[in-house]
Amino acid sequence: MMLLKSKIIGKGPIPLIILHGFLGMSDNWKSYGKKMSSFGFQIHLLDQRNHGESFHSNDFNYTFLAQDLYNYIDHYKIYNFSIIGHSMGGKTAMMFSSLYPTAINKLIIVDVLPISYKSNFQNILDSLKSIDLNTIKSRKDANIILEKTITESSIRGFLLKNLYRNNKNKLAFKFNLNVLHSKFYEVEKAIDLLIPFNGKSLFVKGEKSNYILESEIEKTKMFFPNLKLITIPNSGHWVHYENPEIFFEETMNFLKS
Repeated sequence: MMLLKSKIIGKGPIPLIILHGFLGMSDNWKSYGKKMSSFGFQIHLLDQRNHGESFHSNDFNYTFLAQDLYNYIDHYKIYNFSIIGHSMGGKTAMMFSSLYPTAINKLIIVDVLPISYKSNFQNILDSLKSIDLNTIKSRKDANIILEKTITESSIRGFLLKNLYRNNKNKLAFKFNLNVLHSKFYEVEKAIDLLIPFNGKSLFVKGEKSNYILESEIEKTKMFFPNLKLITIPNSGHWVHYENPEIFFEETMNFLKS
């Protein structure tokens, strides 16, 4: 059995698992995790399969991602924990909550619903594929190539965090680009929820993001009857990054309530 890699911060009595989004990694949540750890939480920042330091696999869909999470909590004997999941990580968390509804204390879903989405992943992945890792010498070189197709510097920065030197001193991506390129449609799919999660759930919408549609909230409540929806001002899809103070305050209040 392959176990997900994680960074564990703090020794508090309350376990909190954090799941990053597509093409992200645990490091994206490090500053939030450090801050939370000083309030009695033990933070588990996970790298999902084919991301960060975790294992690579040709199998990639939400059932596998949820099973990976189960294997992780089972291995570390983590009970009565809460989860924060952003985007793809939010869908993993929702899938997990439907498969193991009694395992979770509270659920925080960041800027995503269990519905299908049309994304621009294809373009992003095509752009990443266009980088010849054998000829570029630095992150700066890669950035110049991405500039042609990805105009937002914040998105380029987010993607290029994944570039590192491997043990052969060659530049490589941490994520499994080939598999994610061929299976990104799995991330866009709606998830089949079977059992409602009756615990408390907080859905966090970025004010400028169109991922959480008011029209879909009522349907979502069928599976999350104790759903509370909040909107974080001055933030898009990367809510925790774009308005960290308010995001921290709201999520902390919810987890401590």
